[in-house]
Amino acid sequence: MAGHSQFKNIMHRKGAQDAKRAKQFGKIIRELTVATRSGLPDPGSNPRLRAAIVAAREVNMPKDTIERAIKKASGAAGGDDYVEIRYEGYGPAGVAVIVEALTDNRNRTASDVRAAFSKYGGSLGEANSVSFMFRRLGVIVYPAATASEDDMLEAAIEAGAENVVSTAAGHEVTCEVESFFAVRDALETRFGEPESAKLDWRPENTVTLDEEKARSVFKLLDVLDDHDDVQNVYANFDLPDDLAEKLSS
Repeated sequence: MAGHSQFKNIMHRKGAQDAKRAKQFGKIIRELTVATRSGLPDPGSNPRLRAAIVAAREVNMPKDTIERAIKKASGAAGGDDYVEIRYEGYGPAGVAVIVEALTDNRNRTASDVRAAFSKYGGSLGEANSVSFMFRRLGVIVYPAATASEDDMLEAAIEAGAENVVSTAAGHEVTCEVESFFAVRDALETRFGEPESAKLDWRPENTVTLDEEKARSVFKLLDVLDDHDDVQNVYANFDLPDDLAEKLSS
């Protein structure tokens, strides 16, 4: 899954963590809102809310901001009402793209996403038009120092995980969607809170891009990723290491 990792790295190039902090917070607050309303406002009995809190901590969201978002979402007044929508289509060079959104206005979001695909050389497709080219997985990441490769593998297998990839950067545990929360909770009991824990779309096959095509694809992905309603963007491309490094600089 080298292409997927490079994609994630490049999507966060430009040293954009600080510049995008407010936008990141806004997107996570939406997820906290939806997660809270999907169950109880107690993360101990609401697995989706726990995952949202982990994501919030990953971007250093202050504890009081997290608590305010949960309190607001669980209040009688309610506030904004978001719905989950997935868009699928093709970008430049035939790259398959999945866009996950949380929106309070379906028409606005659909129009904006469609316009982005059209403007940057792609086309928005029907539901499930490209998702068959991806696999939905649970992905749990721990720092390398958390455990040895053997200990992490043993614990992951016992928890019901499917695979573990351990590198100098850390341990990536993958599992079926149905067992995601059980695997995450079992690993958390043993190793503490993970660095990240989320559901992911992983491409079954990738399209290798040259520099010109990669730049065209990134224009589309950056616009989509920058949209307030868009939570996640996935694409099935791969880049040679030297090109990935060049575009990351």
